[in-house]
Amino acid sequence: MRLTIVFHLLLGITSLFSQTSLKSVLEFYRKDKDLQHATYSFCVQDAETGKTIKEFNSEIALVPASTMKIMTTSAALGILGKEYTYKTNFYYFTKIDSLTGATNTHLLIKGSGDPSFNSSYFFESDSSFINALVRKLKTKGLKKITGSLIADASCFDNSIPSTWIWGDIGNYFGAGANGLSYHDNKFSLFYNSGAVGATAQVESISPAYFSKKISLQSNVISTGTEDDAFVFGDPNGYTRKVTGSIPPNKKHYEVEAEMPEPALFFLDQLQGELKKNNLAENGIQLMSMESKPVKYATNPEQLVYSYVSPKLEKIVYYTNVKSNNHYAESLLKTIGAVKSGKQGTTENGIKAIENYWKERGVDLSGLHMADGSGLSRANTITTKIQATVLSKIYRDSLLYPFFNPCLPVAGKNGSMTSLCKGTFAENNLRAKTGYINRARGYCGYVKTKDGKELAFSVLFNNYDCSPKEMKLKIEKFLVALVDL
Repeated sequence: MRLTIVFHLLLGITSLFSQTSLKSVLEFYRKDKDLQHATYSFCVQDAETGKTIKEFNSEIALVPASTMKIMTTSAALGILGKEYTYKTNFYYFTKIDSLTGATNTHLLIKGSGDPSFNSSYFFESDSSFINALVRKLKTKGLKKITGSLIADASCFDNSIPSTWIWGDIGNYFGAGANGLSYHDNKFSLFYNSGAVGATAQVESISPAYFSKKISLQSNVISTGTEDDAFVFGDPNGYTRKVTGSIPPNKKHYEVEAEMPEPALFFLDQLQGELKKNNLAENGIQLMSMESKPVKYATNPEQLVYSYVSPKLEKIVYYTNVKSNNHYAESLLKTIGAVKSGKQGTTENGIKAIENYWKERGVDLSGLHMADGSGLSRANTITTKIQATVLSKIYRDSLLYPFFNPCLPVAGKNGSMTSLCKGTFAENNLRAKTGYINRARGYCGYVKTKDGKELAFSVLFNNYDCSPKEMKLKIEKFLVALVDL
């Protein structure tokens, strides 16, 4: 009897492994009714040689969602270098007021496109960031500001990609790049929800600065188990409409939204702290220049302080592990500015990335970049391109040691935390994940049971099941990779 039980257990284990072979997974996809109208593709390469081991539809161009970030972040590391830092410069200058004849002192802050400037990934609170900044300005001999605080954000064009959709751009994940970003370019709406079906009530808006400026229309229903509230509005406007749902019976439930004019918010916060330290008079003007740099001073500007960002390798880490669109778009425009010597734009950033990979021998047929983050539905790429790029990164001794750690690890962190638990792929597979409506994918590296390193990409478009169900279907593929 005991031998019979053991036999059946072994038979079950053998059956389990056979079900997770790549061939059986592909057969499962072919028979799956949820994938009848879907297009899907994968490409698996030997990371050390670049030789394709397995592929299916690998030349088909598909919407990549956030897996597009591997193109942006790897090129950023390759072009700018892991040690690259952003510098936000603070200058003061004097100018004679044409009406009063008084000589006023002004403070000019020139942004460099730093997405980490008071980012929650690096700083605990707005107050701790501003306090430390003003203390530094004070020790550097900043004179009392009697005229104006000016933010120059013109290093970027400060527009969002033209192909981003209305349903995305008002939400926190639709925050684009800015020449002077601040507070992750987002603010928060806090709700109290009631019984199922009841309308959730807005409790507060944070930071408080926006509670005085935002005109809000809200029709959020208490139902479901997830945050399905969506914020609509012009990126630089102060009118917001919120619809959708949040879970019932919640207090102080946070819904995050894209922040209009982050540079002006920074100036407001800076002004308050300068006044506390007797470094600014009441009634000073706050000005933000978004498009073209302007000559403000009749006298030469004097550099007071350069705020230096964390190193690029840390910024890339959070871009990929947190799948941060704002960070990715900032990197894209930074690359564009550095390579062109001009204002950072989506267009010159894309051109720089494409040239970078072309110069390294990658055939980019099928690649159509519309942004750097993957939020646009106009993006397309092939799994062959992604696997080829990843294998080239693997063979680059200057790039791979800093790119690899920024990929979420199966079963451990980021968007891979819940995947491949209890399998050999757990802790042996690292991948950038991607999801937007009807598009889901993964690309990265996996160490097989034989110790071989593989570079892979798998993309699915236009499936008929829920995003969660599609995630589980792709998990079968990821688990099977370790047996190649």
